[in-house]
Amino acid sequence: MRVYEVFFQDALEVEFKLRGITYVREKAYHVFYKQHRLPSFLRPDFVCYGEVIVEIKALKEITGWEEAQILGYLKGTGFQTGLLLNFGTQSLYHRRYTFSSKWLPEVVAEHEAH
Repeated sequence: MRVYEVFFQDALEVEFKLRGITYVREKAYHVFYKQHRLPSFLRPDFVCYGEVIVEIKALKEITGWEEAQILGYLKGTGFQTGLLLNFGTQSLYHRRYTFSSKWLPEVVAEHEAH
């Protein structure tokens, strides 16, 4: 994580609390491969309302790497919607991503268990 991103995460967490938005911060989600749970996990910055990944950046520009990261989070967790927010530019960059391919059954089952 870039050093300034944590400050934006902290501030966004305050906003979520003030606005009554339910969220979890940096919860670990295991990834599955061929129905095997891998020992590694994904840790999105926030998951709001139990279904929307929110990823925070503080970069001069968003590249394919950051887009691939949030799409990987969506595919790996089974969530369908993600928001990428970049506070590193003159005005806030925000983009909504959706994952519309077939959900992996083992990922969905893992969500239901939590």
